[in-house]
Formats: sequence, C-alpha cells, structure tokens
Amino acid sequence: MINKEKSYQYELEFTVRDYECDLQGIVNNSVYLNYLEHTRHQYLLSKKIDFAKLHMKGIDLVVSRIEIDYKSPLSSDDKFVVKLTTRKDGHVRLVFEQDIFTLPENKLAVHAVVIGVGLNKGRLMKVEEIPGFDELQ
Repeated sequence: MINKEKSYQYELEFTVRDYECDLQGIVNNSVYLNYLEHTRHQYLLSKKIDFAKLHMKGIDLVVSRIEIDYKSPLSSDDKFVVKLTTRKDGHVRLVFEQDIFTLPENKLAVHAVVIGVGLNKGRLMKVEEIPGFDELQ
C-alpha cells in the first residue's frame, strides 16, 4: 500500500497531451515510462548529474529493472505530478521509487520501482563511484 503522505525527494508536474492517449482515451501504458524517465532525468540534473557529461567519461547510467503498478488511468488534459525517492540497494543498484498522482485530487495513478546501475565502459560500478551520486544518499 502506498503512503501518499510519505516524504519525497523530488517532484515534477505534467499535463497529459492528446497524442499520449490510445483509442480508449487513456494514456497508453508505455507513455508512463516516459513520464517516469523524464522525472528521473530532471531530478539528476537538479543534483548536477549530467548524462551526456558522464557518457563522455565512459560512464553510462542505465535501467536494469522496472516494476510498475497501474492504479488509475490518466486522460487528455489531466494534470498530474510524478514524485520520487531514491535509495541505494547493495553496492551497485540505485532504486528510484516513483509515484504518479492526479492533480488536484492527489489520487494514485501509478506506482513504480525503477532500478538503475552505472556502467564504466560496460562494466558495473559501485554507486558511490559514480560522480555526484554521493549527493543522492
């Protein structure tokens, strides 16, 4: 069960665009992955962690697993917020727990757990070795 009152480290507001909806008039399930990804990227940028700069150094941040629970659909013009928290899991995994809530109702639409890892020239690296990731703890 999701605690709507839990503390989040970051949040980003969106509005559903017409082309994100399928024939049923609701957001296509794959589009939620874009919302989640964009929020993670904006969060990392807010922490001065830049994907392009890391890539130039041979470090790539990749998703290794996503679990997503669809709770309530979004439709065209719906306003919503994506919230996230992060935590380290072991030495190589960073977990992003993300929730999407409708606005202004604050109704849970999606809950996701996204696991990311860092690769240095294709080899797994420890989270604390990724430049800037010590700030996320």
